[in-house]
Amino acid sequence: MLVGIKLLHKVFWLFFVECILAIPVVGFHHQFLWWAVLTVLVLAECAVIGLNHFRCPLTDLACRYTKDRADNFDIYLPLWSARHNKAIFGTLFVVEELWHVDHFLTLGPR
Repeated sequence: MLVGIKLLHKVFWLFFVECILAIPVVGFHHQFLWWAVLTVLVLAECAVIGLNHFRCPLTDLACRYTKDRADNFDIYLPLWSARHNKAIFGTLFVVEELWHVDHFLTLGPR
């Protein structure tokens, strides 16, 4: 069961990393609708994590199947990546959003 949870967690992680990495691409191409969709998806993920005491619900589920509590016990990621995941992608997301808001306010969507 733990293997399945870790795989599912990795799939969700990849999806949201791709959303965050796609934001500057769609912004560069002035795709306001896609920027908004990606932003809403990432913010929804942030809301779920925030409402769950800043933990992914899959982490809580994985806790039922192991005593291990290393930073990557619930996902297939290197330890350093799992440990700094929120800081890395959270910072990237905030910087991208600030740039895009300024960009769209200055130039407007096309």
